[in-house]
Amino acid sequence: MHAIRQYELGGPEVLRYEEVKDLEPGEGQVRIAVDAIGVHFIDTSLRAGFTSAVHKPLELPMTPGREVAGRIDFVGKGVDESWLGERVVAHLGMASGGYAEQALAAVGSLHEIPQGMSYATAVASIGTGRTTAGILDQAPIRADDIVLITSAAGGIGVLLIQAVNEAGATSVALAGGADKVAIAREQGAAMAVDYRIDGWDEIVRRKLGGNLATLVFDGVGGAPADAAFGLLAPGGRMMQYGWHGEEPTTYDDPDRTVSMMLGPQMMARPGGIRSLEEEALAKAGDGSRVPLVGSQYALSDAAAAHLDLVERRTHGKVVLVPDARL
Repeated sequence: MHAIRQYELGGPEVLRYEEVKDLEPGEGQVRIAVDAIGVHFIDTSLRAGFTSAVHKPLELPMTPGREVAGRIDFVGKGVDESWLGERVVAHLGMASGGYAEQALAAVGSLHEIPQGMSYATAVASIGTGRTTAGILDQAPIRADDIVLITSAAGGIGVLLIQAVNEAGATSVALAGGADKVAIAREQGAAMAVDYRIDGWDEIVRRKLGGNLATLVFDGVGGAPADAAFGLLAPGGRMMQYGWHGEEPTTYDDPDRTVSMMLGPQMMARPGGIRSLEEEALAKAGDGSRVPLVGSQYALSDAAAAHLDLVERRTHGKVVLVPDARL
């Protein structure tokens, strides 16, 4: 089979497309013939050497990637053979190994893909959809909220727009560039503004007619997040789930709460992470929160996918597809 291998820390160029030995599942595992692979921004950070309390240093050499969808073609000891041939999606946790034509997963991590759902949508749901469900679990949206969303054309941003609409609230989408603003509008944003335009925050303030945001979802950090915080009303909430710089932006205002939503907070939620995966797949299946798979790349082009994601040239969820499946 073919897989992406990483032997050293560094830029996208360290991702190598190579032929490797076929995988054999161990006890309680299955082998998935992969059709779609999720790419997450954290993948690019780990590749370059990012570590945290949750993310340990990479043990090199390794194959990146933790979100896969495909069909089971081999089962290990102790696994019911009725799994053979099933269409499944799985989050591999910290195990990695997803950027490949085959992946190993524990039976307990599997979800059957709903009938009619594509592999790409399923893999976007198990990763980005799961994260979005966790964000919304910590920051429920009220019908009277004015919700400002940074990175609104990204994988999570698109789902947050849909969630705001589902709640009957007002969405203010911030995106970088006219094409991404158009995507946010297509997803149903009540207002969509290009935050690369000088004075964009004053444009939002004017269009809101004197109102201010009551909830901010921020996945960018830096100057856009600072300006978004300036549009947050007293008593409002700012929920951060990522940033594009070296460090998250920090704030100090007792009248406006700021919370970081990922990591231990999400891992410790009642019901566990699996319940978020189930919710995300159910929402995608019933059409209420459907991931936008906006950027697809061949597995052999994983380095290009990482580069485009870091340079913010992608939109929606970024997905790799094994070359033989294209």
